[in-house]
Amino acid sequence: MSVKNIWFVFIGLLLINSQCIRQADDLGKLRSDIHELVSSTNGTIAVAFQDLNTGDTLFINEKIQMHAASTMKTPVMMEVYKQASAGKFSLYDSVLIKNEFSSIVDSSKFSMDISEDSDDVVYNNLGKKMCIYDLVYQMITVSSNFATNIMVDLVGAKNVMDLMKSIDANNIRVLRGVEDIKAYDQGLNNTTDAFDMLIVMKAIANKQIISEDACDEMIEILLDQKFNDKIPSLLPSTVKVAHKTGSITNISHDAAIVYLDQEHRYILVILTKDLDSPKQAREIIAKISKMIYDVMF
Repeated sequence: MSVKNIWFVFIGLLLINSQCIRQADDLGKLRSDIHELVSSTNGTIAVAFQDLNTGDTLFINEKIQMHAASTMKTPVMMEVYKQASAGKFSLYDSVLIKNEFSSIVDSSKFSMDISEDSDDVVYNNLGKKMCIYDLVYQMITVSSNFATNIMVDLVGAKNVMDLMKSIDANNIRVLRGVEDIKAYDQGLNNTTDAFDMLIVMKAIANKQIISEDACDEMIEILLDQKFNDKIPSLLPSTVKVAHKTGSITNISHDAAIVYLDQEHRYILVILTKDLDSPKQAREIIAKISKMIYDVMF
């Protein structure tokens, strides 16, 4: 190798090393800034971040268990696709829409209340049939509780749990659908932590579960999310975010695959509980998301 070529290689290595040091410094400052924001906010905030290109991570309170709210609907979608792939049914098979479900406490019957839901499409089809794909789409994009309970009845909560364990998301607990008040009163709730929800989103993003085609379809559904006032809120419109939110009384979550471009993706999960207001929770999630984006872009 000529002296000139050796010099070019040396300069290249210096530039790569300089970039790595700069990225490490940026991540260190980002971690410090987010810690400061979290510690100065009433309530609990958990963050799990991983750059899928570099492997860089940032974790804060990532192992704290919280009520999963509607983030549990992503694992349910995954189990639907798993069973469809196994030939148990087709995603385009139709199911009868009945508003009757059984409590996991004592099998007593309860019905969904449209005033407590975010979707009227499934209710408008009561007594009719809808295809499974459409129910999954409503479950994710507008967070339909009615569609969720129909899907949980179809695939079984235990099977959802088994699927989560198969990808080492061992702390995700999917016991039931939603609005089972007897179960809620006894503390029998669906729970997650930010770390395991990152595992879930990463499995879909890297197409490491079920099949590449199934992951592609699930990503497309997640990209069509209608509630975009959290992780995507302050990001440029050119940034694609495949995500699932979750909210109940004192809970506000978002779990996302963020596409900076076709080559660069990262996973971001932000879970919150007991903040001063739902508005503050949404704003905090959006702010943390923007802080991470500003470092990554």
